[in-house]
Amino acid sequence: MGKLTVAGIGPGSKDSMTFACDEALRNCDAIIGYTVYVDLVKDHYPDKEFFTTGMTKETERCRMAVEMAREGKNVVMVCSGDSGIYGMAGLIYEIRGEETEPEIVVIPGITAACGGAALLGAPLTHDFAVISLSDRLTPWDLIEKRLKLSAKADLSIVIYNPASHGRPDHLKNACNILMEVLPEDRVCGIAKNIGREGENVRIMSLKELREAPVDMFCTVFIGNSHTFRLKDKMVTPRGYRNV
Repeated sequence: MGKLTVAGIGPGSKDSMTFACDEALRNCDAIIGYTVYVDLVKDHYPDKEFFTTGMTKETERCRMAVEMAREGKNVVMVCSGDSGIYGMAGLIYEIRGEETEPEIVVIPGITAACGGAALLGAPLTHDFAVISLSDRLTPWDLIEKRLKLSAKADLSIVIYNPASHGRPDHLKNACNILMEVLPEDRVCGIAKNIGREGENVRIMSLKELREAPVDMFCTVFIGNSHTFRLKDKMVTPRGYRNV
């Protein structure tokens, strides 16, 4: 019986990958994942077998990984960012079910919330929520509820999957929902292509964010009531200076 490792490769650059992830990829027989994510690591591990599936083929991909491990291979399922935050770790466990084999090892990675926050400054120093705007697996009314409650709780908010070709207005709709609770001048930021070619950040108001061009390579940050802009950085204080 082989082993199945679910590894977060970080935002995309080799520099942001953990030592544990690199070791797992160096010692495995096969690397499997979504095509875009496998392409990010392929050149660094040329002696491995590679297996890929496209978007929306998550279940097929995870079943393939479990079966390959059951056949005796040491397999690594790669996930962008962290392996458990919108990653494949949960689905891998679901597919293996109550069985104890193959062995599953989960290796964490730097998720876009952490990578993007570092580029923007320090927007997540206090409590925050992470919400995906993709309604492929989550109903929009539930996403809307989570946005409203996070805003009412005065949490900083990180938004994943803000827009795509099939849902170009999701961020605009989300901003409309948030502006029912939050002021238009709330400090916000966008980090794009974190750890990859074309990496860049923008800081703006919530009103400006509503009209900002975004895509699936963007991660959006919405500050809480204490977040402020410090030149070209976004800072959310925790209150250390008050004690």
